[in-house]
Amino acid sequence: MRSQTVVADVADELARRVAADEYQPGDLMPSVRQVAEEFDMNRATAQLTLGRLESYGFVEARRGRGFTIRDVREAGGVDVYRQLFRFSMSMPETAIDMFRDIVAVERTLVLEALLLYSSSASDIDIAELKADIDELETAARQDVPDLHRILSVEVMLVRRLLTTLGLPLQRAILNSIGEMVLEVPQAVEAFFAGAPDLHALVWRALAAVWVSGCGPSDAQLALFEDMFDVYHEKVVARFVELVHMTPKVVGEARDVPA
Repeated sequence: MRSQTVVADVADELARRVAADEYQPGDLMPSVRQVAEEFDMNRATAQLTLGRLESYGFVEARRGRGFTIRDVREAGGVDVYRQLFRFSMSMPETAIDMFRDIVAVERTLVLEALLLYSSSASDIDIAELKADIDELETAARQDVPDLHRILSVEVMLVRRLLTTLGLPLQRAILNSIGEMVLEVPQAVEAFFAGAPDLHALVWRALAAVWVSGCGPSDAQLALFEDMFDVYHEKVVARFVELVHMTPKVVGEARDVPA
């Protein structure tokens, strides 16, 4: 277990350097020997560390040359973007730009799901829906609300709607975005720029509309969209505050002996 911790910590530090452009795309990563010497580990552990970095999508193994640094911003997929966001917390402007993009995509997906479901004749298991909202409300009303748990339940609720609506690609994107946000404490906290119990109240109001079967009026939908926009502006603003409060050591590897 100790060796696995060392591998994870050092791989995270090397990934942070790639994210911070301390290593440039196309260049060779430090060799196994150099990594072993810098982090005081044996070569077998250094090899495992570079292999883990490759699994992040940050480097590519080249036979006879070692590991080449990838252009993670230009060529990386969703998984690489997720890792890049996780390692960007010590770089406020990069983290903020990435979070704005994440929020913009999340806003579009969630708003589309809520509006489509509200205006359609789609059916969802109301018992399951109410159980999820009950869980959300219970978590939100704790003396110290578990924000990670509350956000996880909300992601599950939207996932149910996308499944019911027959939108598997949107659901896959939502799942990826959920993973990105839930891995970063500052991002999770930012989604609660308002009181946590307001989230439960909104879901209860939506459920009441769906159960009624009459659907919201155009005026109600317009008001909801406006409120949704204001909410997401506050989410981004809160994230900006939190990232600037974060010490620069966040995301850096600890000095752990091999």
